[in-house]
Amino acid sequence: MITIGVIGAGDWGKNLIRNFHELTDCKLKICADLDKKRLDYIKNTYKDIQVTNNPDEIMNDKGIEAVVICSSAVSHYSLAKKSLSAGKHVFVEKPMTLKSAEAEELVKISDDKKLTLMVGHLLKYHPAVDKLKSMIDSGEIGEVYYLYSQRVNLGKVRSDENALWSFAPHDISIILYLMGKEPINITACGQAYLQKNIHDVVFVNMEFADKKMAHIHLSWLDPHKIRRLTVVGSKKMVVFDDMESTDKIKIYDRGVDKNLNYETYAEYLTMRVGDMIIPTLKLTEPLKNECKHFLDCIKNKKKPISDGLDGLRVVKVLESAQQSLESANKK
Repeated sequence: MITIGVIGAGDWGKNLIRNFHELTDCKLKICADLDKKRLDYIKNTYKDIQVTNNPDEIMNDKGIEAVVICSSAVSHYSLAKKSLSAGKHVFVEKPMTLKSAEAEELVKISDDKKLTLMVGHLLKYHPAVDKLKSMIDSGEIGEVYYLYSQRVNLGKVRSDENALWSFAPHDISIILYLMGKEPINITACGQAYLQKNIHDVVFVNMEFADKKMAHIHLSWLDPHKIRRLTVVGSKKMVVFDDMESTDKIKIYDRGVDKNLNYETYAEYLTMRVGDMIIPTLKLTEPLKNECKHFLDCIKNKKKPISDGLDGLRVVKVLESAQQSLESANKK
């Protein structure tokens, strides 16, 4: 049994607490939060979980082997560093840190101490993303030309981070995972409409080698709730729509084929419009998959799918996008 402490019992923290509490190969011993109402909720819901308003109680408890951090993004670095320095494995929610130098430091500490450091890039544990990755790696959709994603909604408006840092880690982590490489150029533009210097809407463009591209639209100021990723390949096109209850993946046998006129030896293009297929997926809760993976990596000394280096790569892209965002607004 791996003994765990959780720091942060907000909206997402409650989901993590629920999942770790339900798993049989760990014991969730204690939860820390500064909000008394949140602690009262945990105390009343889970009679066997201790609560505290002091995270140091978790750091100093020698019986706790792993710490799950789902507090505000600005606190991720300091709490993760304290936990790793205390010899505890760490699961930290996205974004891993707010600076790449801080992320690099956490990776080094975890490596030096041989501890598991895992980042909450949730969608890498989604069955639909697994399907997408296997289709790309097998060559089923051909060469990937470009990807684009939308993550928009009306609310929740935040005051401690903009739409880029709040939403983009999900899409960036998926795009890097599917492409298998880091972008060579990143640009972003956006606007702050509701609060000064806190962008409500952001558009991010990522360029990869071999002319591949990715585009991300992020907003908490939009009439629609959309969580959709489209991948356009040379053979097929695929749409992952996370708002669909069951039909998460749709495969379109559509594209443009190059043909050769054997009389003139000139190439010409033809449109191909084939069938749309909805593959059967064994849908499981991505968060439960993620929590189980964290415990498995600790027990079996495995490298997490979303390890510290993965978190670092995402933070680097976020940093570059933020710099581009600020430069665009100065013009």
